[in-house]
Amino acid sequence: MKKKTLFILIFNLIALSMQAQIYDPVSWNFTYEKKGDNLYDLVFTATIEEGSHIYAMDIPKGGPIPTSFAFDTVSAYSLEGTPFEVTTPEEKLDEAFGFKIKSFSGKAEFRQKIIGKSPSFSVTGLVNFMSCNNATCSPPKDVEFEIKIQDNTKEQTITAQSEPGSVSIGKTPQKGLFVFFLLSMIAGFAGILTPCVFPMIPMTVAFFSQGSENRSKSIIKAIIFGISIILIYSLLGIIVSLTSAGAGFANTLSTHWLPNLIFFALFLIFAISFFGAFEIMLPNKWVTSTDSKVDKGGAFAAFFMGLTTVIISFSCTGPIVGALLVEAARGDVLRPAVGMFGFGLAFALPFTILALFPSILNKMPHSGGWLNSIKIVLGFIMLAFSIKFLMTIDSVYSLNLLSRDLFLAIWIVLFSLLGFYLMGKIKFAHDSDLSHIGTFRFFLIVIVFTFVVYLIPGLFGAPLKGLSVFLPAQETSWFYKKQAFTENNNNSTSSVQVVNVSQLCAEPKYDDKFEMPFGLKGYYDFKQGLACAKEQGKPALLDFKGHACANCKLMDAKVWSDPEILKRLRENFVIISLYVDDRTQLPENEWFISTLDRKQKKTIGKQNEDIEISRYNTNALPLYVIADYNGNSLNKPMPTNLNIEEYKKWLDEGFASFKNQ
Repeated sequence: MKKKTLFILIFNLIALSMQAQIYDPVSWNFTYEKKGDNLYDLVFTATIEEGSHIYAMDIPKGGPIPTSFAFDTVSAYSLEGTPFEVTTPEEKLDEAFGFKIKSFSGKAEFRQKIIGKSPSFSVTGLVNFMSCNNATCSPPKDVEFEIKIQDNTKEQTITAQSEPGSVSIGKTPQKGLFVFFLLSMIAGFAGILTPCVFPMIPMTVAFFSQGSENRSKSIIKAIIFGISIILIYSLLGIIVSLTSAGAGFANTLSTHWLPNLIFFALFLIFAISFFGAFEIMLPNKWVTSTDSKVDKGGAFAAFFMGLTTVIISFSCTGPIVGALLVEAARGDVLRPAVGMFGFGLAFALPFTILALFPSILNKMPHSGGWLNSIKIVLGFIMLAFSIKFLMTIDSVYSLNLLSRDLFLAIWIVLFSLLGFYLMGKIKFAHDSDLSHIGTFRFFLIVIVFTFVVYLIPGLFGAPLKGLSVFLPAQETSWFYKKQAFTENNNNSTSSVQVVNVSQLCAEPKYDDKFEMPFGLKGYYDFKQGLACAKEQGKPALLDFKGHACANCKLMDAKVWSDPEILKRLRENFVIISLYVDDRTQLPENEWFISTLDRKQKKTIGKQNEDIEISRYNTNALPLYVIADYNGNSLNKPMPTNLNIEEYKKWLDEGFASFKNQ
């Protein structure tokens, strides 16, 4: 049997030496978790390509090479016990050896407990393993690792030598569930402040202002509404974990054409109803029920409003929710459930308070004509925001039908009509005669027409930074395209060399689908961009973004537009923009099976999302990563940060780190 094992190894060594391609299907991630005072778990995770496997730590005599770990002996720590397997191996008959052997496929996690004897220290060593598939085996391989443990910091610096192109991912120590719950609540309150949630506020107020005949019923409906939001978010964390839906589930829901089309229609129907065309009524058999404090119609309607609020909010809260759901992708059920409960509780609280407010409003005297005017104003606002859902469909599916100009034109017309309505020049059904303009209405008119005047320059190239999260990309405007065409013609006829323009190595893939802001040039494919970075001797700036990502547009408009930032982007980096929500399907020969969820990734967006999660341990948008030729991050990745000086410092830090390699 030993001779057979030796023969297999020699054969494969000869075969490998005759091939240009090296069979190396395993990459390793080395990190740690703090378990108590001076007690740590070293965590070793192997990611194995589909069709391949590595062997367990306990292999019968005469079998293949088992997975084993060796640690350098230093005085800063001591080993507690021996390394052990966390993932349960598969045991099946190996025909080559003639007996059952335990092995791992997909992912395998191993751990070693240690006791630290100083606040900060490093654990070094190596892992030895052997990988095989149905046709060949690799020779035994040693992978060296270094895990830097710093007791008083939130993050860890982890380095490892693994396969070319692999990345070692840092992981923060496990926080207590209570701390995680509080952080999730903060994220929930932050979700309220996102621009996509604000359009839901008038819908909520309008909904709960209809049909509330007594305060007790209104309070019960509002409570059901709030509890529904909390339950939906909590169940989402559990369902995603149990069904392996993955961290991109919220993003998928917020960018798919069907829910966006449904909510466009929903906003449109509500707006038309508020204009007086018809009334949205619940069935009489629900409304007239006297057997319960809450009739069936009210309970169902309140739940539906909660569900609507949750799903629509995904357009902006998706990245926040996705960051919590990354835990679910690892199979942890409790933490995602606790996190989503905290998020939902904080998110539901303001909405529930607002839901209670209409019942008080309806009891106020003299609520006739002025209340109808509020409904009309809300109708205009909802009609304006309904266009945003069409914009999401248009940008995600690259339809190129709704340009920035058309979007602005619609808004200019709608808000102009709103201004004329407030002046009494337009009347709807159920409106009272306007004998005079009150002080509040006057200032509202001033605000509306000021907003219209602010919008108009956007048709002629003004960036409108304050509205960047709502508008289509500036590159879709006719003025921008005309200006770019003029500059290109001037450059082609000029004898003066343009120095500050981003240079490319080759024609970018998907250049017909995407465009970078402010005339920047770069790539939209991960591998092609890294290849150009290597050719030019520059670091790569990975820009993980989305068509429907509000914060991505905000960063472009308020940070990347800065002249000093633009100069650095053009001169120091090869930019790689990776859209994680794009639904363009790739040719079948470019599909791959994810090592995270074992699902096939067929679209540009799904592949980019898999890169972000697998390499950088998050799916938050936007995410900026300064990387070397292999995609290894050179400094801490940067999320949304509107502080230009901090972003500039971060760019300089990453560039300096690259030069010092």
